[in-house]
Amino acid sequence: MKLERELMRGAGPTAVLKLLSSRAMYGYELVEALSKRSEGILEMGQSTLYPMLYNLEAKGLIEAEWRDADNGRQRKYYTLTGKGHRKLNTDMASWEQLTQAMTSLGVIKGAPA
Repeated sequence: MKLERELMRGAGPTAVLKLLSSRAMYGYELVEALSKRSEGILEMGQSTLYPMLYNLEAKGLIEAEWRDADNGRQRKYYTLTGKGHRKLNTDMASWEQLTQAMTSLGVIKGAPA
C-alpha cells in the first residue's frame, strides 16, 4: 500500500532526511532504501524523488557532490547539512507528537479506542 499524495508530501522529505542522516546516498540508492525500509509504503519513483531533492537542496537542508562510483561512472551523492540535521530533529518531534495523538484517538492498531 502506498501513501496518498498529501501524506507523502509530509512524510517523504522527512524520510529522505532520515536516510541521509546516517550516510551520503545517491538518488537511485535513496529510491531503493525508501521502498525496502518502509516495505513499499514510502515507495517513490525518481520523477518524484529528484524534485524533492532539488527542493531540499534549495532550502539548504542537503548538499550534493559528484563522486566516482566503483564502476567508473559519476554519481551525485547527497548529504545532510547542519540545517538539515536541525530540521530532521524538529520533524521527528512533530511526527512523534502526531503519532501519540493518533494513538490516543485509537487510529493506530493496538491503541485504546
